[in-house]
Amino acid sequence: MSFSLEQYLDELRPLINVDCGTLTKEGIEVIANQMAEKYTDLGWNVKRVDCGIAGTGLEVRNKPEAEEIDVMLIGHMDTVFPVGTAAARPMTVNNERAYGPGVSDMKSGLLNIVYALRSMDQETLDKLSICVCMNPDEEIGSLHSEAWLKSVAVNAKNVLVAEAARADGSLVKARKGMARYRLTFAGKAAHAGNEPQNGRSAITEMANWILAINNLTNFETGTTLNVGIVKGGAGANIVPDHAEAVVDVRFWDNDEYAEADAKIRAMTETPFVDGVSITVDREAHKPSMVPSEKTDALMALVEESGKELGIDITWQSVGGGSDANLTAVLGIPTLDGLGPIGAGFHSADEYLDLASIAPRIELLKKVLGKLAG
Repeated sequence: MSFSLEQYLDELRPLINVDCGTLTKEGIEVIANQMAEKYTDLGWNVKRVDCGIAGTGLEVRNKPEAEEIDVMLIGHMDTVFPVGTAAARPMTVNNERAYGPGVSDMKSGLLNIVYALRSMDQETLDKLSICVCMNPDEEIGSLHSEAWLKSVAVNAKNVLVAEAARADGSLVKARKGMARYRLTFAGKAAHAGNEPQNGRSAITEMANWILAINNLTNFETGTTLNVGIVKGGAGANIVPDHAEAVVDVRFWDNDEYAEADAKIRAMTETPFVDGVSITVDREAHKPSMVPSEKTDALMALVEESGKELGIDITWQSVGGGSDANLTAVLGIPTLDGLGPIGAGFHSADEYLDLASIAPRIELLKKVLGKLAG
């Protein structure tokens, strides 16, 4: 099958011009329906997965009866953009790039998988048990799809995630883990002029927590904690009885993160301000993605594939997480960045490098062919 960029862009456009931010269930359903139709046309088995308030996930298999999965391919259908974005800046194209919400993060990755599978030799496909999972909530940490993705991944020999390749063409071999906490402080209100001694300041407690949390950062090992949002109080003349903070944590070492998590939770037992109580809610968590020996072998296979196609394969370790983190921690060889080249993620500058689309489809085909033996 010869590649037509015009046809590809015609297929990509209706995936871009839809508001499908996380938890925008109607938009997610539109994307899910489009993707389901593409795989149904291929004759593959399409299973819809209920991901609760996040909407529909898709689990697509060429051999639904197979117990083992040779290759699990993962992509997400959601974006970070609010309702109205698709109408405000629909997909546009110039000679070198396509622009639009989710164009590289990661609608083009989803479409590249389809194009690779469509154009592969049937004899090669018959040698592989392939499962393609598309979830609706990756941009908020896959909170509602994590259990499902892991339940599939435990039966997989290899995982390839089709997030965009980096701007320089690099694939992703490692990603930091992440966690997000919401800290709630409950004190006692009092008049700041008449009886401040009777109050218990939630903001003072929060301020002490901020300093303590900052002290948990270790730049040498890459474990960083950032208090990014704070709020509290009702007036300058009132001792505040409520405060709230949101903390972002990033880490390479899962054990070091576990120690930081334990310290944060232990702090609730010994408040800095007597009479203030603290609630710690972990709202998101993804373990770090760190290469293993098995991953090294998969990387070598990708590099060999690139060499045969004239593509120089380079690798990056990046700070942001993806669904690759969820499968790598299970000990499954996992690589990311198998989509076409893009950049400007989560912004109005997001773009897709048009010249990279066809070569990255061929790279994915070549990797799958080698995994088929």
